[in-house]
Amino acid sequence: MALTCTFNRWGTLLAVGCNDGRIVIWDFLTRGIAKIISAHIHPVCSLCWSRDGHKLVSASTDNIVSQWDVLSGDCDQRFRFPSPILKVQYHPRDQNRVLVCPMKSAPVMLTLSDSKHVVLPVDDDSDLNVVASFDRRGEYIYTGNAKGKILVLKTDTQDLVASFRVTTGTSNTTAIKSIEFARKGSCFLINTADRIIRVYDGREILTCGRDGEPEPMQKLQDLVNRTPWKKCCFSGDGEYIVAGSARQHALYIWEKSIGNLVKILHGTRGELLLDVAWHPVRPIIASISSGVVSIWAQNQVENWSAFAPDFKELDENVEYEERESEFDIEDEDKSEPEQTGADAAEDEEVDVTSVDPIAAFCSSDEELEDSKALLYLPIAPEVEDPEENPYGPPPDAVQSSLTDEGIGSEKKRQSSSDGPQAPKKKPKTTNIELQGVPNDEVHPLLGVKGDGKSKKKQAGRPKGSKGKDKDSPFKPKLYKGDRGALPLEGAAKGKVQAELGQPLAAGGAISELL
Repeated sequence: MALTCTFNRWGTLLAVGCNDGRIVIWDFLTRGIAKIISAHIHPVCSLCWSRDGHKLVSASTDNIVSQWDVLSGDCDQRFRFPSPILKVQYHPRDQNRVLVCPMKSAPVMLTLSDSKHVVLPVDDDSDLNVVASFDRRGEYIYTGNAKGKILVLKTDTQDLVASFRVTTGTSNTTAIKSIEFARKGSCFLINTADRIIRVYDGREILTCGRDGEPEPMQKLQDLVNRTPWKKCCFSGDGEYIVAGSARQHALYIWEKSIGNLVKILHGTRGELLLDVAWHPVRPIIASISSGVVSIWAQNQVENWSAFAPDFKELDENVEYEERESEFDIEDEDKSEPEQTGADAAEDEEVDVTSVDPIAAFCSSDEELEDSKALLYLPIAPEVEDPEENPYGPPPDAVQSSLTDEGIGSEKKRQSSSDGPQAPKKKPKTTNIELQGVPNDEVHPLLGVKGDGKSKKKQAGRPKGSKGKDKDSPFKPKLYKGDRGALPLEGAAKGKVQAELGQPLAAGGAISELL
């Protein structure tokens, strides 16, 4: 059962937090599972990639925040909080700092190197339902409370730089549910309890200063159904905004500049949406409902005329009349004109060795890509019967060598192979003490209407399941009805496969999704 998902900075890997505490990492290009980390015992409720892609930070419903090494799958550090964690986020430029939003508590900024923490200042000590987020570069932290007050704090000093209140109409305030920043540009959105998504310009907020009254650039809402929003985010280029309904599996997409609703993507009826993530560089959206990750994208149609403007597609073969000297290597009748312009450029040597940085992977203040970045994971082949080693010596040779060496050496070999070769270092666990925070809070994922006890029993890993379980939540699931434009192999048959189906053509404008 998938609960939350997040792309790495390049969109090559998708990390999914599961109900049984595992983190499943998908290779988004090969459409296969690249790694499974048995991270927590309780459900994973929040995930975030580090900037270079080597680390993952996760939070589970048992109040524990952990940092993971993606390549090895080992836990580097653990932090135990007194109340459930709503969100974890790496600093966009410094992976030594992590922002944590505990329930009924002021946000906390962890420093991983020395395991210290700083509690961020809040506007009203009596209202501790606070959400927080780093801005695009991590220079400022934006916090919002249940009374609609937004504070902008300097990340290094925690000083208050600007503040304003989100109001509905005259003076009524509304609770802040989440704050999300665009990957490009200075815009950010605020999802509030009054079911309106407000888009602001960060530069205007800083200019207005404390107790300013900035006007939102756009107000986005569903006027017909008055839909509350579960999760909102920007597209990779910041030009579009997608919001997932809290009532059903439906995604609404707006154009940011105009504020018009351009598309509604409908999932299966009766499903509740849990999470939405837009691919960083491609027109692809991942959504989670009923424990299944759905990938939304446009089917790519091959347009050959894009390669050659005068290209014509033929229904049947046509006899072609060849012009004189058309396919000659050198035209014997042609006179030698002087080489100018494009002809002269053809004779120049073309550099085919140096690799130019991809603009989509670089920030506006960077010229080069990160050379140490982890874009892909090596996938280990799955051996069906591990006892039969296809690359080792034949069984007869092994048997004869064993009899020659004697039983004593065989016992030694067995004991050495059975014993742990390199004992794993136990991760350091730090208890974070927060004053005045209740210890008996239940995470919203667990506190579902109905019998809470039975829900808790289902969450967490069942006994006896280790590592890759055959009965995995990523099996194909049947869908009835229309699901927009699906990129999946089984779309024609009405099947949605968690292996993510056929490859989608790289690149393409965001408008292709619409």
